[in-house]
Amino acid sequence: MQLFNKLFQAIDQTTSTNAKVNALVDYFHEASTGDILWSIYLLMGKSSGRVIKTALLRQAAYKLSALPTWLFEESYHIVGDLAETIALCLPPPQHTKLYTLSQTMTFLASFSALPDDEKEQTIINRWMEIPASERFLFNKLITGNFRVGVSKQLVIKALAIKYNKTANELAHRLMGNWHPHQTNLEKLILEDILSEKSFEPYPFFLAYQLEGAPEGLGDINEWYVERKFDGIRGQIIVRNEEIFIWSRGEDLLTDKFPEFHPLKHSLPHGTVLDGEILPFKEDEILPFAVMQTRIGRKLLSKKILASAPLVMICYDLLEYKGTDIRDRPLSERRKLLKQLVDGLVVNTSLMLSAPVPCSSWDEVRKAREEARAYKCEGVMLKRKNSIYETGRRRGSWWKWKVDPFTIDGVLVYGQRGHGRRANLYTDYTFAVWDNNELVPFAKAYSGLTDKEILEVDNWIKKNTIDKFGPVRTVTPTLVFELAFEGISASPRHKSGIALRFPRILRWRRDKIADQANTKQDLLKMLDSKGDK
Repeated sequence: MQLFNKLFQAIDQTTSTNAKVNALVDYFHEASTGDILWSIYLLMGKSSGRVIKTALLRQAAYKLSALPTWLFEESYHIVGDLAETIALCLPPPQHTKLYTLSQTMTFLASFSALPDDEKEQTIINRWMEIPASERFLFNKLITGNFRVGVSKQLVIKALAIKYNKTANELAHRLMGNWHPHQTNLEKLILEDILSEKSFEPYPFFLAYQLEGAPEGLGDINEWYVERKFDGIRGQIIVRNEEIFIWSRGEDLLTDKFPEFHPLKHSLPHGTVLDGEILPFKEDEILPFAVMQTRIGRKLLSKKILASAPLVMICYDLLEYKGTDIRDRPLSERRKLLKQLVDGLVVNTSLMLSAPVPCSSWDEVRKAREEARAYKCEGVMLKRKNSIYETGRRRGSWWKWKVDPFTIDGVLVYGQRGHGRRANLYTDYTFAVWDNNELVPFAKAYSGLTDKEILEVDNWIKKNTIDKFGPVRTVTPTLVFELAFEGISASPRHKSGIALRFPRILRWRRDKIADQANTKQDLLKMLDSKGDK
């Protein structure tokens, strides 16, 4: 764990991309192959899984730290991170032992199988034999909440340097549902890709938000204009008469989307489609909130399937009859995609993303402004001769989203943040007026500058009228403008609505609380523009 802890500290203490890559390369040169395999797994954002209940972990920490429960919990509210709180409260270790990352992960795998009455003493014993400097990282692995400030792209870049391979190849190798207990580094990184990996998706090509005027992109005739739909970006893979459905977040969703299963018999072997999975019924795209009724369910009843049927609006064709065609121009890939979808004898689950005919950039602006009428977030701009790249790239693909909805709300609750923000109130709840009552309708924690965060934190501490746990009720005085991407009805919320991606747009110092918006304003927005 020493080397991995050193890497963790190096990444956590810098914002320099080059410094992070250098730290990764150094680690890959020094670590054993087993540790490298596990580090890739963890750094790529794959969860090690929770191996102990939080209540049991707390109980062990109370016992070993010998702190009163109230003092430990108050410390937790101040620190804001349970793993860090435990690491800070434990006594010094006894006779320390040095474990590798692989040994630690093997221990966690065996630990999860222990009965609860043995887990407490086992975890105490482990805390007392590892160096104090490694306890925080160890605790993060126990809880399955390991995160560090490094992207997948940086990990891949460092591996490309270490193993002298292209980033695209490594990105493809590391996609999918692999696990260190079921493979090794040689097989994952170095061996030729075998047919047994037929379930694996390709790395997704992502677009940047267009910030300037579209005229800067040149001749409109060199670009496709598409609707930007709001669903789950995914890939449908058909190989060897099997079908696999992956989300952009690398979740295998095949069992959750049975609508697409017949495609394994109608699409040719070696087909990979890229597109947006959406709820679609009676020739109409349904709100994203309908999609959410399916995402979290383990069992899909006939009623759920009937109320939220899915389609994929296909953007691209990545593999055709077993051949990787990502290096071919988009215009050629589109032509093959159309032939493929149009040629299906029976098809109720695939739709083509048809280009929006635009002969000028002004017409593109109009298409963007009309996006919500089509249940879309904006438009996509794709260069006709572009290849399908890996990850987020500038130049060939751009997204141009519509301006967000906005509403003015009153700050009613403040909660401490986590990690570096644990001592600051940075999580806020906002309310709108329902007659003479303030009704909470959204939570937001991003959008303020560092200076504004400090100012609001100081104000919350001086204007608290009640406390419950880490949350403070404050005098309803401050008004903030919130931006959000969508609005939908929600019986689970007191306000009756739910917002999509709310964030703070600005502090309305020019307004008093009485001038904030009302619940009726939100309902009108829902009726006229939102998801019903």
